[in-house]
Amino acid sequence: MSKLTKNQKLAAEKIEAGKAYSLKEAAHLVKDITFTKFDASLDIDVRLGVDPRKANQMVRGVVTLPHGTGKNVRVLVLCTPDVEDAAKEAGADYVGLDEYIEKIQGGWTDVDVIITMPSVMGKIGPLGRVLGPRGLMPNPKSGTVTMDVANAVKEVKQGKIDFRVDKSGIVHTSIGRISFTPKQIYENAKEFIDVLIKLKPAAAKGTYLRSIYLSSTMSKGIKIDPKSVATIEEIQ
Repeated sequence: MSKLTKNQKLAAEKIEAGKAYSLKEAAHLVKDITFTKFDASLDIDVRLGVDPRKANQMVRGVVTLPHGTGKNVRVLVLCTPDVEDAAKEAGADYVGLDEYIEKIQGGWTDVDVIITMPSVMGKIGPLGRVLGPRGLMPNPKSGTVTMDVANAVKEVKQGKIDFRVDKSGIVHTSIGRISFTPKQIYENAKEFIDVLIKLKPAAAKGTYLRSIYLSSTMSKGIKIDPKSVATIEEIQ
């Protein structure tokens, strides 16, 4: 069994075994137990009381984080020439169509989000084998297939993220950086959880928010009491 480093020991001493913290407490604590020299990502994991195998219990949505994600999101816009200037002005990193389709077919996926228009989805559909496994395939439900490409780019750049429950019933996403203040961490996490609650499927029975954990890239997960971010009526 490997020995704990000095920082790991310090972090372990700050977390009380078996305790479920309030979200506000966790927002402070996660900064206290992170010792990375880089600006670590902040992640949240929420286990939901749903069966993702059933279509009427799938949880998927989008949320705009009040303080953004803290990372530079690389956006590719696949569009017709008449929309290119608007996409570039909105902040898209890459704009075009056929040349980028060819690059993707060749294996290029060096972007975080792809936004496109309904009229060109016919060309993009065959890219599903490349983009799908990487979570890059544009989808109307996530707002990445739209007529208002410029607005979609702005929203993504400002902190809009999409998420979906995995086959284990867990929703995992990044909600910021460790350099964020505790208040920013709390507000981003609260907004994300509030959206999850609003998306509770009518077919889901029993406790909806089963567990919530907050962590940074290399820290231990901090268990959060679901009742600290929602009323009993909201989470049952």
